[in-house]
Amino acid sequence: MNKVMSRTVQPRPRHRPPTRRDTRRPGGAPPRTAGRPAGIRAQSPRTAPQAAAGRPRPTDLFADRLLAVLSGQRPVHWMLRHTAGRAYDDLARLAERGPLRTRGPRGIRPVVQDIGYYVAGEGALEVFARVATGDRLRAMAFRLERGEDLRWRCTAVETGPV
Repeated sequence: MNKVMSRTVQPRPRHRPPTRRDTRRPGGAPPRTAGRPAGIRAQSPRTAPQAAAGRPRPTDLFADRLLAVLSGQRPVHWMLRHTAGRAYDDLARLAERGPLRTRGPRGIRPVVQDIGYYVAGEGALEVFARVATGDRLRAMAFRLERGEDLRWRCTAVETGPV
């Protein structure tokens, strides 16, 4: 079976300010003690693997792009040159319904939690993604095909039932 799970651990978001490290001021964290409670191991700092340090996978890029359109963060025409065939029409219909828009409090944006793909043939990937919005999980599936110009294009898009 050619099914692969491919979401790499993302580093801390760059838009969030760093945590406060100065303990001399009010509101600072208490100083660390030398010992650790029993049963807790020291974690090594997370670093991106060599493969992830280069260019991101097309599955990750397209999942993030489709999520931005289906959640209303980007207009549908933003995906025009990244789609082929009927996929743009399907995407326009889906975006009109807004299946991945947030319905709760402001500020909670949907994020791609996990991605997997199946190699359907040479130059074709069938991708599924789990999208989390707060405590809700939704499904999104799409097909990528590599064209003669060696660019990946989305040829089909689906989301779970609303």
